[in-house]
Amino acid sequence: MLELMKVETFYGQSQVLFGIDLKINDGEVVTLIGRNGMGKTTTIHSIMGIVRANLGNIIFDGEQVIDWPSYRIANAGIGLVPEGRQIFPNLSVVENLIATESNHLKNSNKWTLDRVFEIFPRLKDRSKQMGNQLSGGEQQMLAIGRALMTNPNLLILDEATEGLAPLVRMEIWNCLKELKSEGQSILVVDKNIEALTDLADQHFVIEKGKVVWSGNSDMLKANKEIQNRYLGI
Repeated sequence: MLELMKVETFYGQSQVLFGIDLKINDGEVVTLIGRNGMGKTTTIHSIMGIVRANLGNIIFDGEQVIDWPSYRIANAGIGLVPEGRQIFPNLSVVENLIATESNHLKNSNKWTLDRVFEIFPRLKDRSKQMGNQLSGGEQQMLAIGRALMTNPNLLILDEATEGLAPLVRMEIWNCLKELKSEGQSILVVDKNIEALTDLADQHFVIEKGKVVWSGNSDMLKANKEIQNRYLGI
């Protein structure tokens, strides 16, 4: 579904990514993990065209998208839940959701308000409240719901549960498990290794703009050296 091959990205003269290789198959949940400042968000921004990758290849659903503008990449079927949520503060919950509603890929079982409210009942209870009146956890639920309303083939979450209360984190992880059971492909960045290894199929560890390790959940759980060296556990 998505493959990055030797991707290099610069901010001006400063190089951030040094040949990133990453692959997500259809229906997989994949993580990109590492300490802060190692290039995780830049990798996501390179995928989305928010920052233009300078070298390498990015293939999505068989198309070379490295030179595409962000709107075209989104329309091709990638939904982003950005770090910091970035919901519309002066729009209601319903308005936030319908603002991004689309179905460019003509999915038969498309996401609707009712489906989002079914997976996040708390949003239904607050459907008329403005975005800036929601708690942090509710805003994250709204950000996920907003991305789902684009009916993406691939959902990307940058810092999926950062700064959220434990009970809210559990709701987010349960949501992602449900999405996985429905066949949704997901790329997730987070620091909760226990939850990630319980959810994901494959993991990519990034250090200073390079993938230094990859493997499945059993391999990551068993590899304490990788955890200690690159993840700070």
